Amino acid sequence: MNPTAIIALVIIVVSALMMAVFAFLAQRTRFAFREIEAFKFIRRAVSMVVEDGSRLHVSLGRGSLLTPFGAAALAGLAMLRRLAETTSTSDRPPIATSGDGLVNLLSQETLRTAHEITQKDKPFDFTQARMTGLTPFSYAAGVMPYIRDDEVSTNVLIGSYGIEVGLLTEASEREGAAVIAASDHLPAQAVLYATTPGSLIGEELFASGAYNQAGNFHTASLVVQDILRWIIIIVILAGIVLKLFGAL
Repeated sequence: MNPTAIIALVIIVVSALMMAVFAFLAQRTRFAFREIEAFKFIRRAVSMVVEDGSRLHVSLGRGSLLTPFGAAALAGLAMLRRLAETTSTSDRPPIATSGDGLVNLLSQETLRTAHEITQKDKPFDFTQARMTGLTPFSYAAGVMPYIRDDEVSTNVLIGSYGIEVGLLTEASEREGAAVIAASDHLPAQAVLYATTPGSLIGEELFASGAYNQAGNFHTASLVVQDILRWIIIIVILAGIVLKLFGAL
């Protein structure tokens, strides 16, 4: 095993151990995170969904769990679970759209679990989770009818998107619906930053679980990310100092 692989393995093991420790501490301690306006916007929008009996639409993007883009899909599923538990008591249950078969199955299961927690006496409608297209623009075209649905008052677009996400946010704004969006692609983030006030930029996408109380491990992962970030900063600064003094 080469040195790079050994270092990577050590980082993974240490990160996993730190996550386990902080997940345990999160049961007793409340960690303080900086305020992110988009998450406050999400909470307000979801409250309105429950109060006025409208519908929440969560779009999970096209990221496959079998590719590196699956991380964004997992973040979206964590968000979906939390939002579905909150809005399943609404007159109109939430719906989810995606562009991958496996993600669609998981979103169905996520919505079903939330439904059984809040409405055990009613059968679950599996069509609440739908796959709308496999290519960027076929996916966007398939999502459009749900965004334009008069019953939908809030659209949460969280997952792996390209620049086609601009079409979805524009359609949502034309319908007068609240829109919160996040993507793991830089071009999509540029579009969202310029067009959508309620957008999550960069790593904020992966902090969604922690900010929405999706579980202790989500909180722990965010704490570990901060620790690793500071370690990287210290190593870089130490390298610069050593370079200046000719030690490297």
